[in-house]
Amino acid sequence: MPDLDVMIGGRSFRVACQPGEEHFLRAAALMLDNEAQPLLSQMGRLPEVRMLLMAGLMLADKTAALEDQLRSLKAQVDELTARPVPEPARVEVPVIPARVTESLAEIAARAEALAAAVEERAAG
Repeated sequence: MPDLDVMIGGRSFRVACQPGEEHFLRAAALMLDNEAQPLLSQMGRLPEVRMLLMAGLMLADKTAALEDQLRSLKAQVDELTARPVPEPARVEVPVIPARVTESLAEIAARAEALAAAVEERAAG
C-alpha cells in the first residue's frame, strides 16, 4: 500500500492509499488545501484539527450544493423525458399547378420534334 506525502494548509501529512489510487488522493488533498489556504490567510495559524475540520466542512457545503443542483437537473431531465413525443411537424409542399405541368410537357414535345427534324436534315 503506497504512502504519499500531501500538503494541506502548509502542513505535510503522510497518507496511505490503495495502489493505483495515488492520483485520486493527490486531487482530494489539493481540494482540501484549496479550502484551507483562505482559512489560514483570514484566521492565521490554526490547530491542525480545526483547520482540517473547517476545510472539510467547506468542501462538504460545496458538495451539498452541487448535489442539490444535480437533483434539480435530474428532475428536469426526468420531466423532459417523460413528456410525450410531439407529433412530427406537418410540412406543406407546394403543388405544381396543372397548367405548368402541361406547358412543360408541350415544351418537351416541341424540343423532341425539333431534334427529330434536325436529325432528318442531317441524315438527308
